[in-house]
Amino acid sequence: MAVLYPIGIQNFEKIRKEGYLYVDKTALIYQMVKTGSYYFLSRPRRFGKSLLVSTLEAYFQGKEELFEGLAMEKLEQDWLEYPILHLDLNAERYSEASSLDSILQRHLNLWEDTWGKDEREKTLSDRFIGVIRRAKARSGRRVVILVDEYDKPLLQAIGDELLQDEYRSILKPFYGVLKTMDGDIRFALLTGVTKFGKVSVFSDLNNLMDISMDDRYVEICGMTETEIHAYMEQGVLDLTRNLQMDYEEVCMELKRRYDGYHFTHRSQGMYNPFSLLNTFAKSDFGDYWFETGTPSYLVELLKHTDYDLYNMAHTETNADVLNSIDAVSRNPIPVIYQSGYLTIKSYNPRFKIYTLGFPNQEVEEGFLNYLLPYYTSVNVIDTSFQLFKFIKEIESGDVDAFLSRLQSFFADTPYELIRNLEVHYQNVLFIVFKLVGFYVKVEYRTSRGRIDLVLQTDHYIYIMEFKLDGTTEEAMRQIEEKQYALPFASDERKLFKIGVNFDNETRNIAGWSVD
Repeated sequence: MAVLYPIGIQNFEKIRKEGYLYVDKTALIYQMVKTGSYYFLSRPRRFGKSLLVSTLEAYFQGKEELFEGLAMEKLEQDWLEYPILHLDLNAERYSEASSLDSILQRHLNLWEDTWGKDEREKTLSDRFIGVIRRAKARSGRRVVILVDEYDKPLLQAIGDELLQDEYRSILKPFYGVLKTMDGDIRFALLTGVTKFGKVSVFSDLNNLMDISMDDRYVEICGMTETEIHAYMEQGVLDLTRNLQMDYEEVCMELKRRYDGYHFTHRSQGMYNPFSLLNTFAKSDFGDYWFETGTPSYLVELLKHTDYDLYNMAHTETNADVLNSIDAVSRNPIPVIYQSGYLTIKSYNPRFKIYTLGFPNQEVEEGFLNYLLPYYTSVNVIDTSFQLFKFIKEIESGDVDAFLSRLQSFFADTPYELIRNLEVHYQNVLFIVFKLVGFYVKVEYRTSRGRIDLVLQTDHYIYIMEFKLDGTTEEAMRQIEEKQYALPFASDERKLFKIGVNFDNETRNIAGWSVD
């Protein structure tokens, strides 16, 4: 019988009853519920947060039959049913404050239909308190509260400070109830992509245990290499057969594309589960995470901060920055890290500094492809085609053609996107040549300047020096004086030395020289 991969299915009961693949995380869930009461977990989208919430819901409903054959079956002995208040903020578009108010009202109405209503309770937080109190009194057991994608409204309002303020004013007292009603609550879990802290929604909720960077719970969402071979070995074998690849090649390609998420500096790499499931279901590699869309808030954040993308891909920071987003900060790194576009690459224990980078090829290539139309004149539809032409021109040795195409990337870029010309110039070159680097060997001479680079193909070597408001002659002279070509003196491939000048007034490449 073929394996049923639960693509897009986030309901634990449906997965178990209909025979879909389930990677057993219930031992960790048991550990959570038995050792603590209040938790917060941030993970990138499509990483299994909603399924975790659904599994917890089934557990606290006492649905023992759904856990047959899983670790929980042997661990849990009592199987009690608790009143559950499940708030899912994922399914709404929060374009205005009324949208958030509406969805909270909707959930409160449903809970009050079950547990009763008191007309004297007027505010959202008062009604929430009343529901919790009545649920405990009528059921005889303390309440379980599960909040999925708590941060969706805040993320959609990035760039709109007034709307963010409105959302915070609504959510702070609502979530603050979890601390106020401690005696009536058995368990609470809030999940999201990001953690807004300090002056934000968590300021009244300081009793949450944040397990986002906790070694004990690294594996609670996502998949390990061990789990792939334990639960999805057939998928690996199908790939080898369908793509006519060796077993080891398939494993390496899976790792290169989908592995590499590190949520602590000590943890093993985690694989993106959504990408894996799609790969095995379709028996083919693809950029499945990006096919579901990239959040627009990331671009908005980068545009508003004039951020240098080179620095983004080589960031050094500390745990305070990674753990929480300050709503008033203009630093985009916490959001980009927590959204899964950057991950921990290394850690300096002496200074407690983390080095970040892209987790894998799917994320790096997909993110840069997504950014290209926002930083250049290339539209979304033409992105792949333009890069294809660019790479073919490089591979054929047509210097003037690929430099003319690079010039066209800068043309007609909206002026409002270029508040900082030099940073914009650096960003475009970074994106373009990073993308080219997936098909052509690109070496950045970062010790002498980040934009100077070497391109290598089977037949050609390009040594390039860029100047801003200089001359092509200056660029060529620097190539000679610093002997950039020396490492390739004995190479049989044709070598091009290229000097490029970028003009401040025209906001584009003004000219180039080739030797």
